[in-house]
Amino acid sequence: MSYQETIDFLFSAVPCFQQQGAVAYKPGLERVLAMAEVMSNPHLSFRSIHVGGTNGKGSTASTLASVLSASGYKTGLFTSPHLVDFRERIRINGVPVGEDYVVDFVDKARPLLEKYAPSFFELTTLMAFSFFAEQKVDVAVIEVGMGGRLDSTNIIRPELSIITNVSADHTQFLGTTLPEIAFEKAGIIKKDIPVVIGEAEGEVRTVFAQRAQEESAPIYFAEESGALLSCEDRANGLYLHTSKYGSFPAQLGGAAQHLNARTILTALSVIAERNLFTIPLEAVHDGFASVIERAGLLGRWQQLSMTPQIFCDTGHNEAGIALVVQQIARQKYTHLHIVLGMVSDKEWQKVLSLLPQEATYYFVAPPSERALSASVLKDYALQIGLKGESFPTISDGFLTAKSKAKPDDLIYIGGSNYVVAEVLRDFFPQLLGYK
Repeated sequence: MSYQETIDFLFSAVPCFQQQGAVAYKPGLERVLAMAEVMSNPHLSFRSIHVGGTNGKGSTASTLASVLSASGYKTGLFTSPHLVDFRERIRINGVPVGEDYVVDFVDKARPLLEKYAPSFFELTTLMAFSFFAEQKVDVAVIEVGMGGRLDSTNIIRPELSIITNVSADHTQFLGTTLPEIAFEKAGIIKKDIPVVIGEAEGEVRTVFAQRAQEESAPIYFAEESGALLSCEDRANGLYLHTSKYGSFPAQLGGAAQHLNARTILTALSVIAERNLFTIPLEAVHDGFASVIERAGLLGRWQQLSMTPQIFCDTGHNEAGIALVVQQIARQKYTHLHIVLGMVSDKEWQKVLSLLPQEATYYFVAPPSERALSASVLKDYALQIGLKGESFPTISDGFLTAKSKAKPDDLIYIGGSNYVVAEVLRDFFPQLLGYK
């Protein structure tokens, strides 16, 4: 099969949550452990850092990978979902896994598909672990797919675990209360392995503290670390003032990155304190300043155009959108245009209630079986005072917004990874960094 035929086969032969939702969700470690055994347990052959949480885990994982790479380590990075190309999920020093490797792995894994009927994510996880093992990475930064306790990435024994935060998302699988969700996230806390918690208060903090105590895992709360002294928004990202690494620019911008930076800096302090990896000062500065180049991260309050200002962001749940709205409020513009699409299994009504009333909206539907109809989104938006129209395609919505925007206006594209991905692929391919 060709690479594209292989990807088409993957999406059709194994259930993919991003496309199909609940019917594709297969929690539990039994299948992935059994398949890993057949593959000689590749996850046991490299050192790792495990990153979970509701929001910010992709940015956190990518920045840590960037810093480790800048330190001279051959660094694997496994994240999900991808935006444009499947290969984005699996990288070494920022370079995506080759098409040939994907084709060969899937061909060799066919007997496993027939015997174990894995999910898309389980198979993808094993592909990443096998690639990292074969390429003999020094370390791999592994992002949790969903939850943690029953996530297929949770077969690794990392040097460090990180949980960025807990908010309401995937409640049909992880629980309807924050302590229930925290219990699932806390499942990546392992015996004697240090864990960094980005944000936690009240009952959520108690859940993490209790789990860490049960596992004799040293626990560090970033909110108490003093690692980040202050943070400034700048046109091309952030400027960080830190307690251990001086003051320096960070490439990723947006309100969410203020919180992520504190978590990452705390993790770096723990790494240094426990002598897990050797990370020079210059590598910290370089890693923060070149996350997009070194880790291939896209879609995090990413500026696509200056005139008019065009930003995209992959935030797609209530907590993520709240931070996007904060960031929009910090921008200078005359009028705001929002190209918005969402999937139906998110709490989209709550997301809409957070969005600014003064904007003009262009409602679209993501290309997914989980998509929320653009007309349904528009109808509810009109009921709560938002103004806009629905469009048959994402391209139609974006092009209309662009045609109506004046030079000093701002266009924000978001609500779903799919919406951001399609705009990047169709209108800004030069920013993708690969063919």
